[in-house]
Amino acid sequence: MVKGCERVTDCLFCKIVSGEIPSDKVLETDDVLAFRDIRPQAPVHVLVIPKKHIASAHHIEASDASVLLHVHQAAQQVAEELGIAENGYRLVTNIGFHGQQTVQHLHYHVLGGRQLQWPPG
Repeated sequence: MVKGCERVTDCLFCKIVSGEIPSDKVLETDDVLAFRDIRPQAPVHVLVIPKKHIASAHHIEASDASVLLHVHQAAQQVAEELGIAENGYRLVTNIGFHGQQTVQHLHYHVLGGRQLQWPPG
């Protein structure tokens, strides 16, 4: 079992964390995994996830503060290492069905490498 992870057996991202499903890893720490999105929406599109299963940002608890800090630090590191920090990037998380969350495991999209539009679409 991954340190600090209450693995959900049918969760796609828990399976990626455990190595059961391969991913194109960009960064890995004890608490966080970052990997390239399989359907990129920008030249750089990386997902940053906590290894601990948290269903969404709506489900974050006070005890998750350290994990959340590590997720955000990893997003910063990914942006720096992939060369998008200087010109700017988008960091976004989706919540629930109407928010277009397709995997019920907290994840942040790091998007950049071109001028992004608003609203996204």
